[in-house]
Amino acid sequence: MSDLNSIKLIACDLDGTLLLNGAQRLQPDTCALIERLLNEKNILFCAASGRQYANLQRLFAPVQDKISYLCENGCLCYCEGKCIHREQMDTGLAKDIIRTLQLGSDAEILVSGEKVHYIQPRNNSFYHHMHDIVRNDVIIVPDLLNIPEPYLKVSIFEKGGLYDAEKWQKQFGDLCTVVAGQGEWLDLMPPGVNKGSGIKPILAYYGIDAADCMAIGDNYNDREMLELAGLPATVQSAVPAIRSIAKLETDTVENLFRKILNY
Repeated sequence: MSDLNSIKLIACDLDGTLLLNGAQRLQPDTCALIERLLNEKNILFCAASGRQYANLQRLFAPVQDKISYLCENGCLCYCEGKCIHREQMDTGLAKDIIRTLQLGSDAEILVSGEKVHYIQPRNNSFYHHMHDIVRNDVIIVPDLLNIPEPYLKVSIFEKGGLYDAEKWQKQFGDLCTVVAGQGEWLDLMPPGVNKGSGIKPILAYYGIDAADCMAIGDNYNDREMLELAGLPATVQSAVPAIRSIAKLETDTVENLFRKILNY
């Protein structure tokens, strides 16, 4: 196991990990701690999330040019302002998934493009939630089967997390990656894509070994990233199957950062 002195990069999940209890803003000192980790310990920070790039840049505005980004659960990776890795779904498969969701579910569907998210909302409150609360760049389209760019990821939003993950895994699991996100989200992505596959090109870009990476998460979509990292950590509110992977546990990510700085 790596120790705190060997860490060269921290890859951290957002919702449920760095953002607790449904928060949509970072704590006031989070970015200052990230900057201290870089300046005092030479530790790089990577935001590893199912969120889009523009959203993450807004969240980390004070340090947005000093960190890397694993976006869309591994479909897009950015380092030093450059897209270094990109995955997309087969167009026919993405459309089959969307048609199936439209016919067999009352859930909202969100399609990820490289710069924006596309929705065809069943309820206008979904647009308000994504645009005004989550603060995504989102466009309402008349038909999700006809967007102006490739499909990167298809997501299901079900209020209260009532989606049947097992059902979608059984139907599409052989064709794509199906994974539960935080709370009310289920993501369907290109096969083999996850946060573990996404962090690899970032580590390669900086010449860092996985053994010298700390990963912090809380949910099933963090599993592969945690299993890859030399020092996997979780917050105390993580689901039990993910807590069992961890070698470190913390109440808040900020307190873990303080522990590293004081180590």
